[in-house]
Amino acid sequence: MTAIRFLSRCILAGLTLTGAGVGLGVGAAAQDDAFGSFHQLNSTSKMPKLNAFSAAPGASGIAARDVRFEAKLTPAGEIMQDGLAWRVFSPVAGQDGKLPLIASSNGGSAAFQLAPGDYFVNVAFGRAGVTKKITVPTEGDVAKETLILDAGGFVLNAVAGADQSIPPAQLSFSVYSSEVRENGDRALVMSDVKPNTIVRLAAGIYHIVSEYGEVNAVVRADIQVEAGKMTQAVLQHKAAQVSLKLVSQGGGEAIADTAWSVLTAAGDVVSESVSAFPSMVLAEGDYLAIARNKDKIYQREFNVKAGRNADVEVLMRDAHPSSTSQDAAEPQD
Repeated sequence: MTAIRFLSRCILAGLTLTGAGVGLGVGAAAQDDAFGSFHQLNSTSKMPKLNAFSAAPGASGIAARDVRFEAKLTPAGEIMQDGLAWRVFSPVAGQDGKLPLIASSNGGSAAFQLAPGDYFVNVAFGRAGVTKKITVPTEGDVAKETLILDAGGFVLNAVAGADQSIPPAQLSFSVYSSEVRENGDRALVMSDVKPNTIVRLAAGIYHIVSEYGEVNAVVRADIQVEAGKMTQAVLQHKAAQVSLKLVSQGGGEAIADTAWSVLTAAGDVVSESVSAFPSMVLAEGDYLAIARNKDKIYQREFNVKAGRNADVEVLMRDAHPSSTSQDAAEPQD
């Protein structure tokens, strides 16, 4: 299924969107801080928590130097006050072939005592990060190091139909690279992202897949993450929740021990279950519900309309147990 509508609003600037078959609606509003709603950037300035420390290998008797680090989302942006993970590595690989970790800390700006020499410094902000090689001098001033993350972020959500909200437990998002490999796959960046979760990523275009329920309600869209900006995006699912029940008469109680199959208009099976009252989310379209109870089969055609949850009753007909009723399912209020 393809996305029917893609709504977004980007703080400080418009959002660039790509993807065939995706309708767009865009609004924009300005704020002084592009990440004003990011909780970790609203806090007061504080030193990071030091998780590990080593003065690093150096000549005996040479004093360690104080080295300070700070990070920004963009060259012209504000200094980050929280949400950063700092790692300092020796440039000489160990016996395992990996660069030894010299020191680490979490928080905002970082300060380490490092022996004179060369180091690799990495700072991460969510899934965004940057690494820089530095040299700590033996004498003279030690300049403060500023690393530019070139990162932004987004918050994802989705609706059914025009504007019907979807329970968060029934929604999930996956984030993929925009580049398609030779085999047709994309590199997975993040999976099982929940609605209204802040996702921090390096600037670039990402392919978003939204799943509503567990059957066939899937929409896709491409989002461009811009450095220093947060995008709020709402995807639109053409789908609805449908509940099935086998009854002896209209409005009656659901018959227990019933096996169900739901087929598309093309005859493809999309769901099978054994339940008196199964419920599922289906993409908009025509379906056939088949109920098996004891040695008899009953069926009914029904139609799913976007955003209109519905109960579908399949009537037991003793005289013609395999006859088909073609009435459309009545939507719930």
